[in-house]
Amino acid sequence: MIKDEDFISSQEVPGPSKEEIRCLVLCKSQVSANDLVVDIGCGTGGITTEMAKRAKKVIAIDKNSKAIDLTKQNIKKHNVDEKVDLIKNDGISALKSIESMDIAIIGGSGSKDELDEILELAISKLNPNGRIVITAILINTKLDAVEKLKQKNLNPEIIEVNVSRGHILQRGIMMKAENPISIIYGKI
Repeated sequence: MIKDEDFISSQEVPGPSKEEIRCLVLCKSQVSANDLVVDIGCGTGGITTEMAKRAKKVIAIDKNSKAIDLTKQNIKKHNVDEKVDLIKNDGISALKSIESMDIAIIGGSGSKDELDEILELAISKLNPNGRIVITAILINTKLDAVEKLKQKNLNPEIIEVNVSRGHILQRGIMMKAENPISIIYGKI
């Protein structure tokens, strides 16, 4: 796994997803060397970069120009730029131009209606044995994602992750919590 501090980041763009979260997303997606992965809402490209180290190809999508620029810098820095196609567009429009995929990662979706349409499109384009993974911090997003995966018979599972990092002080160790995040996942 790439250390968090080894990614180029900016205050203007979310990410990268923390190392522990990237690790769990990789695990729950069951990524393999033959997979085509689509990362919707790629942010700074943390998950895109990790997936590109393991998958056949990654398509990274974000509507934010700065996010696309940071992802481009990170995939180049970590020598996976040949395995990543970048699309600067909203998730719905970008997904319409993609034929199929083995894994859909959804890290950014906007409103409930946008999430619903993104999930509908992504699920419809999953290959047999395709997997979908959604990372969410908002309770409503978690509920909406689980409900949509249930409607589509993907038998969703959800884990809530609370990571705390130890900081060594003169007197002892202080644990500082990161934001909790849910990982919702399912398989065709």
